[in-house]
Amino acid sequence: MFDTTVRAALEAPLDRVAGWLDRPGISPDRLTLAGLGVGLASAGAAAGRWWAVALVCWLLCRVLDGLDGPLARRRARASATDAADVAGKAIGSPSGSPAGGFFDITADFTVYGATVVGVAIGVAGSAESTGAVGEWLPFLAVLLAYYVNGAAFLAFSSIAERTGHRIDDGRSLSFLGGLAEGTETVVVHSVWLILPFWAPQIATVWAVVVGVSAGHRVIAGYRTLRLPPG
Repeated sequence: MFDTTVRAALEAPLDRVAGWLDRPGISPDRLTLAGLGVGLASAGAAAGRWWAVALVCWLLCRVLDGLDGPLARRRARASATDAADVAGKAIGSPSGSPAGGFFDITADFTVYGATVVGVAIGVAGSAESTGAVGEWLPFLAVLLAYYVNGAAFLAFSSIAERTGHRIDDGRSLSFLGGLAEGTETVVVHSVWLILPFWAPQIATVWAVVVGVSAGHRVIAGYRTLRLPPG
């Protein structure tokens, strides 16, 4: 819901940091890989109930996720004016390539799912055995909502690309807006790491919000694809 506003506010700072990172040995794919590793570390820390470590790793993971795109676009712009120079500097996949976009979204989904499971393990592990199942249920609901939500926008993006309904906002995929987007996900995942004793209640509300967002994306995507392309 707030992604467009937040992305506009962060565009200039992220571009400046990407300029500082634009050097041999650093590539968009390597930033994505680093973000994936730190995100999985956050999930592991949450499972072990090291909540402060999990929070720091989660926020660092999201910062790295915010930098791979600006660096890729910076490399792509440079390649348009001096392809030979960029080819000598870039490491990994070609800058701004479809492979990079694929890797990025796959890493995001992996981190989102892993961090939900990590928090669930940490919370259930601290609960009495008689209530452990109940502690898991809100997080299972979040995973189901993530699954439906992801299926809706990934299917839309694939079909929109093929049929001329692409939504071009500078990202690799055609994103349908919704009530629950990246900004809200960062905030909610941070809050339940700060307040793990309320995590099941937070997860219950979040599952409803993501579920509503998923329903909206299904309806909006269906209606958009029924329109003439262009």
